[in-house]
Amino acid sequence: MSSDTPRPASRRLFVLLPLALFLALCGVFLAQLMSGRDISEIPSALIGEPAPRTGLPPLPGTDLPGLDSETFAGKVTLVNVFASWCVPCRDEHPMVMELRRDGRFAVTGLNYKDKPANALKFLTELGNPYTAIGIDENGRAGIDWGVYGVPETFLVGKDGRIAYKHVGPITPASLAQRLMPEIEKALIAQP
Repeated sequence: MSSDTPRPASRRLFVLLPLALFLALCGVFLAQLMSGRDISEIPSALIGEPAPRTGLPPLPGTDLPGLDSETFAGKVTLVNVFASWCVPCRDEHPMVMELRRDGRFAVTGLNYKDKPANALKFLTELGNPYTAIGIDENGRAGIDWGVYGVPETFLVGKDGRIAYKHVGPITPASLAQRLMPEIEKALIAQP
């Protein structure tokens, strides 16, 4: 076939099909970007549901109790999922320490898939913001809570239901713009 011979229509279509698919994909991505939706926010099926029944042993080397969901009733509680091996957990730790200083709500820790000695060293180095720490070495409790990864923070209302879930490290911006407004709502809500 010489170069002067026109290509069959099916061959031209075969050449244009990948280009059309690429342009369609670009359109989908552009629509997502322009939607204004926060794509970093991962919805949780547990919002509005009772906090999972949890009874985790305490972190050895501290005089704190373990994480027990029975203690959530009647007060606002943050459950911060952390691990010593988690770099973003180290980054968010000053924000968790700041939350602890507030005093109007409990700040508890769920130590996820970590060795207790490493968790204790982490808290000894950076400070301990928690009123209770439960050890979840095998990650079973994390599954019950719907943990995608660490860090994550759950806000449990006075009624024992999950009011909000923050995925990723708490930053000054996320604390001011998202987490604190949710905490304030939970504090004024009736149980």
